[in-house]
Formats: sequence, C-alpha cells, structure tokens
Amino acid sequence: MSETRSPREVFQELLNGISERRFSELAELYAEDAVVETVFQPVGPRRFEGRSVLAERFAEVAARSPIELASKNVVIRETDDPEVIVAEWDYEVHHRGTGRTVEASNIQVLRVRDGLIVHSRDFHDHLALAVAGDNLPDLVAALAAE
Repeated sequence: MSETRSPREVFQELLNGISERRFSELAELYAEDAVVETVFQPVGPRRFEGRSVLAERFAEVAARSPIELASKNVVIRETDDPEVIVAEWDYEVHHRGTGRTVEASNIQVLRVRDGLIVHSRDFHDHLALAVAGDNLPDLVAALAAE
C-alpha cells in the first residue's frame, strides 16, 4: 500500500511543477471535482471547477505565458485541520518579451484530501505580473470596461 502525499508535499509538487513549466502534469495534482478560486484575479473568471477545466487552463498558460517563475521565501503553515495548509511565497517573475523581472507575492490556502487538491484559494499579485509584461494600460482598460 502506497503512502498518501501530505498537503505540504502536494503543494511542493505544485510549486515545483509551475517553476519548471511542467504544466501538462499539474492537473493530476487535483481531484476530479476540485475547485480553485483565484480571489484577486482582476478580470476574467475567478472560479474553476473540475480537473478537466484546470487541465485546459494549464494548457493555455503553457501555450501563451511568456513568463518564467522562480519561487523563493517559501513558508508553509500547518493548520488545526490536517487537510489544510497555508503557503506563502514570492516568485521572481521574468517576462521573456519585455525582459523585465519583478517580484510577486503569493498566498495559497490548500485543502488536500487523499493526496489530491480538492479546494484552493489563491491570492496572487496580479499587478506585479501586469507590470512585468507592460500590461498596465490593458489591465486598466479591462477593469474600466467591467
């Protein structure tokens, strides 16, 4: 019988997969009915439901994203619920198109059951990502249109 991965181990796999751009593997870390909420996403959907939807989203990111992410300052906090961790970290974000490098802070609250992510609330610094890509005018226009 194999041992189930802990929430800490699953988060570390997720973080490593993102930093190493192994996007095609990431959906396998999620349960079939997983829910991911990107709470501070400035425009577009903020809730994604199901492994297949997440696989599509990761495929989009793999195909379109001009950024490279290197994680640092990772802190993982256990909670009184053994399924839940709170992770804090920074990404060094390098945008290949603009050549800019910025730092983006992140917090993720993960619920992991039977070695798979069942729920995630993600708090990412989307403004830093917009700065890296020189996309602030586009972001402002999109926000004004809502």
